[in-house]
Amino acid sequence: MRRRRKVVMLVLLVFALLVPVPLGAYALSLRIQYDGEPSARTRNHDAFWLGHAWVDGRKTEADVAALAKRLQGTGIRDLYVHTGPLKHDGTLDLAKVSPRARWFATAMRAAAPAVRVQAWLGDVVQPGKNPGMDLEDAAVRERVVASAKTVLEQGFQGIHYDFEPVRSGSRGFLAVLDETRVLGAPLSVAAHQIDPLWQLHRIPIDKWWSQDYFRQVAERVSQIAVMSYDTAMPLQSLYGGYVAKQTKLALEVTPPGTDLLMGLPAYWESNPSHWGHAETVAAAVRGARLGLADSPRQNFGLALYVDFTLTDEHWAAYRDGWS
Repeated sequence: MRRRRKVVMLVLLVFALLVPVPLGAYALSLRIQYDGEPSARTRNHDAFWLGHAWVDGRKTEADVAALAKRLQGTGIRDLYVHTGPLKHDGTLDLAKVSPRARWFATAMRAAAPAVRVQAWLGDVVQPGKNPGMDLEDAAVRERVVASAKTVLEQGFQGIHYDFEPVRSGSRGFLAVLDETRVLGAPLSVAAHQIDPLWQLHRIPIDKWWSQDYFRQVAERVSQIAVMSYDTAMPLQSLYGGYVAKQTKLALEVTPPGTDLLMGLPAYWESNPSHWGHAETVAAAVRGARLGLADSPRQNFGLALYVDFTLTDEHWAAYRDGWS
């Protein structure tokens, strides 16, 4: 027993001495990423995630007019409108779930013809979530594509997929992207973050993708929007540095013809995965600008998540910091 206790104490001592060193170095590297004066500004490829209220009957013509007015003078050119969710088998009862889908697509295009309206579809997926959608099942993917075709027939101009959590290396996810492209409409995805270090995508929590898998996804879509929030960073400077690093990693592997967008956390939560005082729109905007630096890439943007939690402070941080 005494020998075992000594072994345990030795392990704890090694942990206490060694673990803080790489973590401290990592935190310092993120803080350094956040230094400097960003100069990049909007390149008119921004986006905005909109909740389900726009297609279920809660919104009116006046709301559409107000939204169109708010978008004026910004770089927002795409709206991802929550038109699902899909059922686990890939089907979508559009008449029941989103009875005003056609109305919104028509009204928004009339009010803001320069803005593209995309249908946001998704579900939780296996193996990370069970029950959940099985994208390895060809029959499920076939129904997903059929659902996407149905919403396009309502007047939407593109499909935006948000499947979570997609495991790095998932062949089923790549397959559903390939199969959806056959529809001929713009296709965008909400993407997981890229490994910041230590091959984190190998940890079975399905939060990160390898940089190579990110590239494979980006090659198959018109737009890829990184969900660059819920990072557990406790300080604004560390979170902003993390976004800067994610921006650089994504820029390295996103094909020239694919729009790259970084997500902005326009919502408030305070928990171990998202500290509201740290993960702010202002920090994300600054981090993305620092990560973009002097890159000549024009098809780069920021994406606000999400309209029903967005405040005037969030909007001002986006407009003043980027637009």
